[in-house]
Amino acid sequence: MGTEVAAFFDLDKTILAKSSSFAFAKPFYKQGLIGRSDVLRSAYAQFVYLTSGADHDQMQSMRNYLSQLVAGWDVDKVQQIVAETLDEIVDPMVYQEALELIAAHKAAGHDVIIISASGTDIVEPIGVRLGADLALGTQMVIADGRYTGEILFYAYGPAKAEAMSALAQERGYDLQASYAYTDSFTDVPMLESVGYPVAVNPDAELRKVAADRGWPTRDFAKPVAMEPKVDTRQMIAVGTGVAIGAVALGITWYARRRATRVS
Repeated sequence: MGTEVAAFFDLDKTILAKSSSFAFAKPFYKQGLIGRSDVLRSAYAQFVYLTSGADHDQMQSMRNYLSQLVAGWDVDKVQQIVAETLDEIVDPMVYQEALELIAAHKAAGHDVIIISASGTDIVEPIGVRLGADLALGTQMVIADGRYTGEILFYAYGPAKAEAMSALAQERGYDLQASYAYTDSFTDVPMLESVGYPVAVNPDAELRKVAADRGWPTRDFAKPVAMEPKVDTRQMIAVGTGVAIGAVALGITWYARRRATRVS
């Protein structure tokens, strides 16, 4: 039985007021990674996601769309764009209430872990800025410095709970003494994995589940800028460090995926 406590956070609509993946559509367009139609589709997807959330079918559709979209992208270029535009894209869309909650967990000696379906090259730099102990995202296969379009690890639904269980075993977390925060019904397995589940800005289905099970519900509504700011080179280093950071943080199964390259 573990003795350490962790606080697991979803990212979009839990910490951030928007979808982190779709938020970068404009800088990706300006740098020639996507076309105008992709920007419009991303804007529409962002609107649907913010107004009604995303169900299982929509999440699977999003997975397939993003997988096809990023195939062939230069990884270093993506990391550079994210690092250089993070301030203008993410600020101000971080919930003040989430920042205060993260600070409270850190003050209590709890590890703060972000786990999101967005790509790891987006999730990790945001995690650095937020002071998270670990940030896990969807991991794409990389060959010759480019995304192949194949997904190694999709941080969604039951896979989040699997990752949390693996972390608990490797880092000694007591999941029954730990916390989880998310907005989506698709993350019910994540909430069921801990002793203290909290529905944050829940979609209609999760709000009903939370009411039925007596889970606390919190509504965040104050987007602000992230502080303190981190040097761009530090954020780029997070992406280019590949498995080194993951190994140092102790999650070897993710490190294997993070380091995977195909010839």
